[in-house]
Parts: sequence; structure tokens; C-alpha cells
Amino acid sequence: MNASDAFQARPWPDPLTPPTPSAPGGLLDMLGVAAVVLDAKGRITLWSPQAEKLFGWTAEEALGQYAATLLVSEEHVDVALDLFSKVMTDGGSWAGVFPVHHRDGTSRLVEFRNMRLLDQGGYGYALGIAAEESVVRGVERHLALSGKLVTQSPTGVAVVDTDLRYVLVNPALERIIGRPAQWCLGRSAVEELPFGERGAIEAALRQVLDSGTPLLDRSVTERAHVGVEGRRAWRVSYFRLEDSVGQVVGVTMTVIDVTEQYRADLHSTQARKRLALIAQASARIGTTLDLDQTARELADAVVPDLADIAAVDVLDSALAEQPPHRVATAEPAVFRALAVKAAYPTRAADAADPPGEITRYEADRLVTRCVTTGRTVHVAHVRPDHLRHIARDDEAAAVLARAGVHSYLAVPLIARGEVLGALDLKRARNPLPFNADDIVLAEELAARAAVCIDNARLYRTQLQAVTTLQRHLLPETPPDPPGLRVACRYRPAGSAGHAGGDWFDVIPLAGDATALVVGDVMGSGLTAAATMGQLRTATRTLARLGLDPAEILHHLDLLTRELDETIATCVYALCEPRAQQCRIALAGHLPPAVHHAGRPPALLDLPTGAPLGAAEGVDFTTTRIDLPPRARLVLYTDGLVETRTESLDTRMNAVLHLLSGPRLSLEATCDQLLATLPAADSRDDVALLIAEALGDGPS
Repeated sequence: MNASDAFQARPWPDPLTPPTPSAPGGLLDMLGVAAVVLDAKGRITLWSPQAEKLFGWTAEEALGQYAATLLVSEEHVDVALDLFSKVMTDGGSWAGVFPVHHRDGTSRLVEFRNMRLLDQGGYGYALGIAAEESVVRGVERHLALSGKLVTQSPTGVAVVDTDLRYVLVNPALERIIGRPAQWCLGRSAVEELPFGERGAIEAALRQVLDSGTPLLDRSVTERAHVGVEGRRAWRVSYFRLEDSVGQVVGVTMTVIDVTEQYRADLHSTQARKRLALIAQASARIGTTLDLDQTARELADAVVPDLADIAAVDVLDSALAEQPPHRVATAEPAVFRALAVKAAYPTRAADAADPPGEITRYEADRLVTRCVTTGRTVHVAHVRPDHLRHIARDDEAAAVLARAGVHSYLAVPLIARGEVLGALDLKRARNPLPFNADDIVLAEELAARAAVCIDNARLYRTQLQAVTTLQRHLLPETPPDPPGLRVACRYRPAGSAGHAGGDWFDVIPLAGDATALVVGDVMGSGLTAAATMGQLRTATRTLARLGLDPAEILHHLDLLTRELDETIATCVYALCEPRAQQCRIALAGHLPPAVHHAGRPPALLDLPTGAPLGAAEGVDFTTTRIDLPPRARLVLYTDGLVETRTESLDTRMNAVLHLLSGPRLSLEATCDQLLATLPAADSRDDVALLIAEALGDGPS
């Protein structure tokens, strides 16, 4: 293909369609070719409009004139006559550049093609076809440069006609298409391009043909069924091609290979996504110390960005009170399923162990290999024989096969050097297999989540220990003491870090008196629970000495200050039903409520005192109140009323509002207060004790 082929002036002809006339335009019009005919004597007999434009003489002025006289300067006449004679006598032709005299008096170089013509009578004529030499040279240079630019350009270039068939394909585009130019010519450009959707490409070409508006820098990727990372990418531009008179002859398409930039951008985007996923997971995983919730948060974090289906399983031994038992390589492993998550409804999720179920897996299972070796198990392309080592049984393996599971990861959950379980990841709809970057991301997420899971596991163990100790240290439901009916409740907090210090006690004393005690050790966990046990034991011992409530609090304060960094609040009420009175002292505690039959409930106005162990030399005050028959005394810890959103006064009024309702039994009243007052997200335990004086009184 020569340089002029790069700029066809007409659409590519269909060999089955006869040619039809078309509008003027093309290379001859660009050259402005003139035609002049001379008779045998050298007189001008024919003169084209282009000759008038080239030489300046009108047809009326030129016809009949001797060409050598009209067009040739005197010094060049002999040369012109000699050339004319050779053309006419030898029957030959002459081509070259000759200086011509213009009508305006100037001399111009003109490119000539001269040849002899014969009419029917055998009479000879000379035909001269001429164009201005500078124009011819310019067109030649333009075509030569254009052809070189097209053929040597590293950018793929193609020209398609108005039927969207190739009329030019340069070497760079040959390499992109994978076909030689000669094979492409005349074929549909839409069908032969290796990128983009065919419908979109055809629509773009038609749009440019119709509107003339270019479409520039459109990003396209390889059409082949390969992974995203393996695809090639290009930037394509389309612009309409017109000839010298504005006739549309087709569309030029340029294609630039941007595969390296595409892959770099893809890797950068994936890296940003991985960092974003890690950041999101760090914020989402471990929001509570609940083991099941933490596992669900991990599964939620990896679906759907990393996997289509995720399961979180822990070794059953990791949930025991003893340190986790490391499973030997040849041993089976017992797992407890904690969470399963799928990106879309699929039976593949049902094939996983349901949360809460305990399952034994033999040593040949991939998840068992994961926890026994402490290493990630990666199956990039899952075969049918792999599924038998992934699924729980043959039926589940068939379900996974039907769901299209094609890639698998099992990542160990390792915290503080111990393998706690595994994160199980599968891909089905996501067509890409797990790769090295996915493994790094999964292991990073698993490592972060494992610490949270271990914290939740340790919390569960601690909670069980704290709750057991609390239950052991608190009294069983006491029998009603003389002259009183009592009801009491203890409710541990929702997290081990905020439980352990609240207690109540009912202590029968001599003379039908009864001591009612409610206390709250500041702090949490086992330490608070143990301190509570010490204070409760000391309180029972001091109560039997017959001391005044203020004196008892004074001795408890001395004991508390001997304990390292311990502070506690306490209310001590010495009830004497026969005398229908009660003596009460507070140590930094909330005031009890009293509810006399037939009267609205009220908070007792008592000296608050200071918490036990808070300061040296604190005085406590005993206050005497009436306790007639059917009067109720309500003692409680701050976990019953304190919240983050409402003031303490508002909460205390809420206590009085509930007590002022219909008079329920003591047990029902305890249940109502506990069900209504503590906030749903309360992080404190609650001790509650209600005592009612017996005897005849107003109804």
C-alpha cells in the first residue's frame, strides 16, 4: 500500500455493486489540473476553466493564439518549440516542469504532462495537462509524510468507509488485531476489533459519521475471557474523514495501547480497596465482647468484597476454660460454627455448618489442615475432587458444585500464638480465583479479627467465672424475717468488664430486728466480686454485734481503706417492725424510696455520706424513719437508674412513677422495675431489695 492509499477519495467499492457517479472532489481537484489542446501548428484550440485559473488568460483571449507566443517567455521559445515538435512528430510524450508566462507578467513553474492526440481524420493535436509545480510538490510531500506517519506510527490507525469496512490498516493496528492489513481490507471493522462491545463500537462509528463530532480517548479493554488483571487495554478515538470538497468518505480510528497504565491503575485501585476494607473491618470487628457477634462482624467484613460466601468456625477446645489444645497434624478437629454469610441467596451457604453446631472434621479436610498447620490453605481452581475435602459431606459437596464454587481459601485465626479456628472463604459468582493479594488481605483481616475473637473468648470465660462467683457470694433467696416480707434480685451486667461488685443481704438479728443491706463495689470483674464478698462477710459480722448503722458503716470504711484502691457505696437499714421504725445510714449511696400504703412514694431525704474507702475521718449519720404496716422500703444500686442520656433526677422520678402505679406484689414489683428502668445498653449490674412491713394497717 503506497502513501496515497492512506487517503482514499471515495468509499471502498463493493465488487458486486456497479459504480455510480459521485460528486466532484479528490486529488485532481486538490491539484487544480488544467487541460489545453494545441493543433498541429501550435495554436490553442481548447482551453479549460482550470487553465484560465492557472495561466490567467480567459478562453476568449487564449483560443486561436499560438501557445508559444502566449505562454512562453522569449528566452524559452526555442526549447518549447523543440519539445512540441518531438511530441507531434515522434508520437511520444513529454513530462516535466516548464516556466510559463502568466498574464500578470510573472513567470511560474508548471508541471506538464504532454501527449499527442489523433482525430478520426488522422489529424494530430497536442494535449497538455498542467498543474502548478508548487501545488504538486506540496501534495506529494503531504501524501509522503502522511503515509510515513501512518505506517511508522506506534499508534494503531485505521480508516473505514461509510459502510464501516476497512480501507486502511497500519502495521501497529495489524499487531493489535492480529491480522495482516490485506486480510482486513474490505471486512467489517466492528467484527474484527478485539475490544469493546460490538454494538457500542458500531454505534460510536455511526454517531461520528452522522454528526461529525469526534469521540476521543474512549477506554476499552480486551474482549477475551481472561482475568481482569490479564486483559489488555487501549484508548480509542474516532473522527470523521472528509475530502477536499467536504464529502464524507469514512471514519479514522486511532488506537493507543495503555495496558501498562491500565494494570498500574488497576493495582492501585485494588490496593486502595484493600486498605479501605482493612480500615472498615478494623472499625466493624470487635465492637462488643460477644463472641458470636464478633464472628458475624468478621463474616460481614469480607462479604462481598473478598468472597461470595464466608464462614467463621472456632475450635471447640478454644472455648474451654483451659488454654486451647493444639491439634496434631494427623488428628481430627472439632469445630463450633459461629457465623455464615453469603453475598446473595445461595444453597452454598446452607451447605456450611449452621451457627452453634459442633462438627468433627477428619485430618484430610482442608479446614482441619489449616488449623493443624496454622497456615492458609489456598485452592485457586476447585476441582470436583477438592470439594470432598472442603464440604462437610458428599451432599454438601454436590451443593457447592451446583452453586459454582470455583475458588477456596481457609485462613487460620491465630491470636497470641494460638490457633483459635479458621475463616473459610469461597467464590462462585465472582469469576476471579483467589490470588496472592487476596491471601495477604484475608490473612490481615483474620489476624485482626482473631485478637477480637480471643478477647471475646476470654471475656466469656471471665464472665462465667465472675457470674459464678457472684452467685456463690450472694445469699440464696432469704426466708421472710419476722415482721417483714422481702423480695430481692441480682442482675449481672451485659459484659464481664462491668460486672461483679453489687450485692444485697438480709440479716436476721436479735429482738426480731432485721438488717437490710445493698452495696456496690466500684470496679469490675473478679476483683470487684471478691471485694464484694469480703465486705458482705464483714457486714454480717458487724451487724450481729448490735451496732448502730452509722457505726457499722464506720467500721466498713476502715476495712475498705485497708484494701488497695477500693471504693464502695452502701445503704444499711436496721428494721424493727414491732417498733414500726427503721434506722438508716448511707455511705455515698443513692437514697432509698419509701412507699406508705395510701400515700405516694417518696425518696428519703438522708445525709449521703461519703463512699467507703474514699477519704479518712468521714462521719456517717443514722436517720430514724417510721415503718408502719404495709410500708415498703426500696433499696437499689445505681445500675437500676443511671443512663447516658437522662439526668439522675429524671431517672429517680421514673422510679417513683412506677411505684405509684397499681400496688403489685413484691416479686412483681421487682420484675417491673428491672424490666423497665435499666437502659438496654446498660454496662452495670443491678442489686434490688424491697421489704414490706407486716401487720394490720390501712388497706
